[in-house]
Amino acid sequence: MMKIRVGFGYDVHALVPDRALWLGGIKIEHTLGLQGHSDADVLIHAICDALLGAANMRDIGYHFPDTAGAYKDIDSKILLRDTLKLLREKGYELGNIDATVCAEQPKLKNHIPTMQQTLAEVMAVDPDDISIKATTSEKLGFTGRQEGISAYATVLITKN
Repeated sequence: MMKIRVGFGYDVHALVPDRALWLGGIKIEHTLGLQGHSDADVLIHAICDALLGAANMRDIGYHFPDTAGAYKDIDSKILLRDTLKLLREKGYELGNIDATVCAEQPKLKNHIPTMQQTLAEVMAVDPDDISIKATTSEKLGFTGRQEGISAYATVLITKN
């Protein structure tokens, strides 16, 4: 019998000057970047949390603590690759991802296909299994004031 599980992830990072903006594993030209211990890729972090949650394996901070020097400025694609490795060691495989990035600026729609392709390569899955959407918060709240970017992810994983 196939076991099917779902997981949900959320992450937020502040926008600050003098940092690169990494989203969905790609560098995007923008005047501000995301602040964090790693490269602060909110989309990848939300996906990692969703995957770990679906497999009942805690969260990204448990596996990759921001108190560990090894993760300082780390490329979040490495964290995603390692998260998939943990899941596969437990017998799970990715079904699909449905994710949303919430940011006023920059506009992300033209970057989404590259994000999908990049994430698919990191996870060794079909890009069609990764849905990424972009929205704004209509100038409301911290995202609306361009103080930060948030991301949400829902995943489905299976085990035979």
